[in-house]
Amino acid sequence: MALNKEDQVRIEVVRGAKAIFSKGLVEAGEGNVSVRNGKKEEFFITPSFNQYDTLKKDEIVHINFDGTPLSAGKLPSTEAKMHIAIYKSRPKVQAIIHTHSPFATMLSIVGKGIPIIMEEMHAFLGGSVDVSEFGKAQTGEIGEVALKALGIKNAALLANHGVIVCGKSLDHAVKFAELVEKLAKMYWGALQIGKPNIISEEHLERFQKIFNSLFANYPRSMRTKK
Repeated sequence: MALNKEDQVRIEVVRGAKAIFSKGLVEAGEGNVSVRNGKKEEFFITPSFNQYDTLKKDEIVHINFDGTPLSAGKLPSTEAKMHIAIYKSRPKVQAIIHTHSPFATMLSIVGKGIPIIMEEMHAFLGGSVDVSEFGKAQTGEIGEVALKALGIKNAALLANHGVIVCGKSLDHAVKFAELVEKLAKMYWGALQIGKPNIISEEHLERFQKIFNSLFANYPRSMRTKK
């Protein structure tokens, strides 16, 4: 029997969750993945205290933008409010991932963002990966500080908390989450050796064009902001 649209989205969430788990970006009971339900003001998100290795589509929680669950069973991730804030602010976003990947989280704990050390981060993420102000987990406050740190970009570090990324597709979001951790590891390693060389703005114009045409998901109203 053919799957309905909602079950297809649930399977997408499971696929994204297992992808970040297999890449070591989260452990059991931490992080979360969500996918928007088409153009509706609804999304599907991993459950609270998620067990990635045994996760099934029936455990994925359907929820609307006012925080009301639309499915019975599991409770939604405690960070659902952060996802709601991003979806409301960015209509183009189709998927959001929050991880506790080790090197990126380590940088978030010391309040150190990742400057532009490789050209690919400008093409995929839109520039440096900045650190948010501290926001209380499981509240609307963390959504507000996440949006501020994201600016027009696709990724940010959440102070003392980890990583938030958003994409126009689930595959984009998984790629961004993986890239942030790789960059964090490279930046940390470079800092142990010496002073990292930061790529200057004059060399990044063509990558800004790639970002804007392929990967950017910020609203049109922010287009002139840097």
